[in-house]
Amino acid sequence: MQKMATAAQKLNYTGTFTYQSGGSSETSRITHLVDAGGEHEKLEVLDGSPREVVRNNDEVRCFLPEDKLVIVEKRGQIKAFPALLPASVSSLNDHYLIRKGDVSRVAGLDSQLIVLEPKDALRYGHHLWAEVNSGLILKARIVDERSETIEQFAFNQLQISGPIDREMLKPRFSKEGKAWRIHNARASQSLSAGNDWMFKTQLPGFRKSAGMKRQAIRANGPETTHFIFTDGLASISVFIELLGDRTAEETTYTVGSINIYKRVVGKHLLTVLGEVPATTLMLLGDGMELKKK
Repeated sequence: MQKMATAAQKLNYTGTFTYQSGGSSETSRITHLVDAGGEHEKLEVLDGSPREVVRNNDEVRCFLPEDKLVIVEKRGQIKAFPALLPASVSSLNDHYLIRKGDVSRVAGLDSQLIVLEPKDALRYGHHLWAEVNSGLILKARIVDERSETIEQFAFNQLQISGPIDREMLKPRFSKEGKAWRIHNARASQSLSAGNDWMFKTQLPGFRKSAGMKRQAIRANGPETTHFIFTDGLASISVFIELLGDRTAEETTYTVGSINIYKRVVGKHLLTVLGEVPATTLMLLGDGMELKKK
């Protein structure tokens, strides 16, 4: 599995993959190049509203042509297909039973199935199909406690380790940039951000990996404090913002594969979300309170 963890960062590859959740699906093209200057990647959504994400090492630019908006931010802590595994996979054994499944073909390539079965009810199961030679993840599926699919990514077509045309890494919309707004969303990142909040409930295996302050994209929007908790595979985000003159109620709902829990604490709205069971989000969110001054 260690080979799987590093393949997505170390290899050159280009291909298309499909994301499926519920009754919806979306196809994207990804191109990834590693050279002396580091990692370079472009992700282009091929269905629906056009979107492009261009990454050079840790700088990420998201182009939203319909809004004439470019969002610039630092690469986040949350993993994205096919780079789904943490740098060190040994800690996953503490909270997942890991076993090999069958060898099958994905996008015309032989792949080894790895099953990660959760040892508790705090997280979902993960099925990962890795190309047998390179270790690159070709297909990834999240399943619930009934083994029903919550979401799936799968390559339809893929070229590994072949020549990459650098033109494929350039944003299509950059030449139109004069009329676009640029929003610098680089967060002031610190594990001490939001340290006036207490998390009284500790979720086994989930550690706080990031804390940051974020400015709103819309003018005069409230500043948001953002925490990320992860067990190395699953991630939970916590957003804290002032309610102002808005009203909100405690609620739980699902958008695609992501569960969301909202609750009000004093003058603040807490939003806890992630690809984990809703009960996990409620445990974490209900254990949050402001420190007494």
